[in-house]
Amino acid sequence: MSEIQTHYRTCNICEAMCGIEIKHQGTEIISIKPDQQDPFSRGHICPKAVALQDYYHDPERLKTPMRKTDSGWQPISWEDAFTEIGTKMRAIQQQHGADSVGVYLGNPNAHNFGNAIFLPHFFKALGSKSRFSSASADQMPHHVAANYVLGSGMAISVPDINRTDFMLIIGGNPVVSNGSMMSGAGMPDRIKAIQQRGGKVVVVDPRRTETAKIASEHLFIRPEKDALLLMAMIHSIIENNLGNLRHLQPIIEGYQQVVSAAAEFSPETVADTVGISASQIHQLAQDFANAPSAVCYSRMGASTQSFGGLCQWLTLVLNIITGNFDRAGGAMFPQPAFDLLRTVKPGKPNSYGRHQSRVRKLPFFNGEFPIAALAEEITTEGEGQIKAMFCIAGNPVLSAPNGDGLDKAFEQLDFMVAVDIYLNETTKHADIILPATTGLEVAHFDVFFNSFAVSNTVKYSPPLFDKTPEQKHDWEILKNLASCLTGAPDDGSTPEFILDMTLKSGHYKDQEMSLKKLQDNPHGIDLGPLQPCAKERIKTADGSIQLAPEFFLQDLPRLRASLQEDAAVKAQFPFDLVSRRLVRNHNTWTHNAHRLIKGKNPVTLQLHSQDAEALNISAGQKVRVQSATGQVQIDVEINDDMLPGVVSIPQGWGHDHKNTGMSVAAQQPGVSINSLTDHRRVDLLTGNAAFNGTPVRIEAA
Repeated sequence: MSEIQTHYRTCNICEAMCGIEIKHQGTEIISIKPDQQDPFSRGHICPKAVALQDYYHDPERLKTPMRKTDSGWQPISWEDAFTEIGTKMRAIQQQHGADSVGVYLGNPNAHNFGNAIFLPHFFKALGSKSRFSSASADQMPHHVAANYVLGSGMAISVPDINRTDFMLIIGGNPVVSNGSMMSGAGMPDRIKAIQQRGGKVVVVDPRRTETAKIASEHLFIRPEKDALLLMAMIHSIIENNLGNLRHLQPIIEGYQQVVSAAAEFSPETVADTVGISASQIHQLAQDFANAPSAVCYSRMGASTQSFGGLCQWLTLVLNIITGNFDRAGGAMFPQPAFDLLRTVKPGKPNSYGRHQSRVRKLPFFNGEFPIAALAEEITTEGEGQIKAMFCIAGNPVLSAPNGDGLDKAFEQLDFMVAVDIYLNETTKHADIILPATTGLEVAHFDVFFNSFAVSNTVKYSPPLFDKTPEQKHDWEILKNLASCLTGAPDDGSTPEFILDMTLKSGHYKDQEMSLKKLQDNPHGIDLGPLQPCAKERIKTADGSIQLAPEFFLQDLPRLRASLQEDAAVKAQFPFDLVSRRLVRNHNTWTHNAHRLIKGKNPVTLQLHSQDAEALNISAGQKVRVQSATGQVQIDVEINDDMLPGVVSIPQGWGHDHKNTGMSVAAQQPGVSINSLTDHRRVDLLTGNAAFNGTPVRIEAA
């Protein structure tokens, strides 16, 4: 029998970048524990990391290409699969145009080293601008705000949580997410550390979240009113002369335009609509501005809503005008070893709105259209109609707004290819499924999330297990797809080769950074805390911070109109639906790990006791929840952590085991919140899906 060995790597299920220690004997995993020597995660992991072994050993995981036939799914060789894909996709593009073949990228691509490197190569070979991803169901407002204010969509500042004295969290739940768009494992300890050093943490959310329960203070807010709150805080700070531009004053443009814009959004004006009193808003603004250091962090609740773009712009404005930008304890820029911002030229032409979606004229940005537009681009006839799709590591039937409508749209495609390890609600529509290796069989380097990290570290993880001869890595599949589309031979490049070259020429080249250095330091390398570096990170043409882009100012009449409630909608759909995240799940792709599914069913409708009494509904009762686009039946959980009038359902569930055969997911299929969300509800500025605040009505089933 072989010896027990120890392997160190980074868990790549979510953004937290937790270091893990895996003890194994051959291919048998003995244990998965936190790596106490990892300089970033510092001995923290969450339950998801332990499930990595489930995906490796899962008997339902696909390992060879599968082809749909009249008699069911049949294995097909890689060579035959690529030949058929190349023939079919080229024929469709020749007949209907390059844009007739679309691409959808799911969230796992951001956690995949090889895909992050080689997806641009595949896009170039395909030659289609019909691209969609989970980014517009998540974080696009962050990138659009950074683009207009700081000159690049990747100029993302993150909270210096390790040193701040006052942290304002709007629509975020980092205790569960471990810091989405703010990568930082062990968020509960980081939040408690703020309080232990005499600081304060305030959470603003329609639900008393897990983060709110350990915070210093929680304020309930009505869904989709966050931009009004932020504008009122800015008004109060300006009115009371609490602003301080500090060292950035010489490079800030547009301050007076902000003063003018905020003038009509006083706390007294917005209080009733927001659901927070004017005195509380004034006090919050004063506490934020007077703290030795402070930072505002707005996340999913503030992004996936009708005013997501304004929320992220105003978050930047609040941090900047209080002098809490680019300094310790405020909002700061990471300096990653693999720097996606380093090669961006200042003043690079803005890609926003370069194209518009064919049907609804939604904006194109960052190389893609909003996912909310995908179904109609498939079903609406005419020039540019999408006739075929590549779906790479994604399950948009469960993760996109109005997923039921997208499910029906996929049925109309002439041809579809999925790159995925499972037959699921989306890949069941494919004609060919190409399965890649899983997390423990691949090398890992965080290309994206070091750019959002709360401290600077760098780490490379080699594969734990060798792939079998019949398997291919994701990046190998992408390169083969590019070759079958263009006929060009493989150039022989690998992710490791590109990583090594980038490290050697990057920010830490003076420290002789290289792949070899990372391989010699399996726990990772600490590169130090965040440092002031705005002048080198800002990518506007003249190096200035554009505090008041006309792009955002033009959207303020829409925000002003939101002060008046739509009585007709409220009469028909009296409740506002918000999503919630669960610590043992990540989006739609962790539901075939028995360690994460076992236990009490977490997929419930959380309902305040006042609302339950008014509806004559009791705990455990099944109710019908209906929106403008669909309905579900779900068990009720009476929970006074909800703001009255607001209900919550977890996102990422609704697995259809009858049509997919995923037996573990079938143990708790749950319901999909995206049977209720409306693809027509988007943030008009960014095109991001407005999941939160979906109007619904509730009745006994």
